[in-house]
Amino acid sequence: MTRLAHGLLAGEEPVLRIPARIDEINANGDIGDVFGGWTMSQIDIAGGIVAVLRSRGRAVTACVERLVFMTPVKVGDIVSLYAELLEVGRTSMKISVQAYAHRNPEEIEFVQVAAATLTYVAVDGDGSPRPVPPEDATEYLAHKNETQVSEANRPDDSVERQLLYGVTN
Repeated sequence: MTRLAHGLLAGEEPVLRIPARIDEINANGDIGDVFGGWTMSQIDIAGGIVAVLRSRGRAVTACVERLVFMTPVKVGDIVSLYAELLEVGRTSMKISVQAYAHRNPEEIEFVQVAAATLTYVAVDGDGSPRPVPPEDATEYLAHKNETQVSEANRPDDSVERQLLYGVTN
């Protein structure tokens, strides 16, 4: 990825940009270093945004497969997170997230601070895994028809049918 002077990667748009604030400092580290858990949280949020958009609904973090901290985030850094969908399974999505810090506005520095690979699972309203809808229009219509057929085969609830459709057997 090519870096631009103003703190963005060329040809890429960050999923999330957020300033590192003083209330996120690491009490056990150097003064001004942000707590690693905060950075991890931002990575999870960025990956989750991609998962929700791709799955067209709720998605939850199932696994952090890899997380590498390369250099500390400092108070005052603007953290830019870039995410890429790597794989889509039946209910899961593997997403890569790269975190960069834009620091020192007088002499701009743009450094990678962390990288992670996470797996998210698409879930329904009850929190149960659900299929990730296909991406293109043809696959989406086939998936939609398949879903409608399976809904038509579920047990009848005559009261619900009557209320929704005015049907009285």
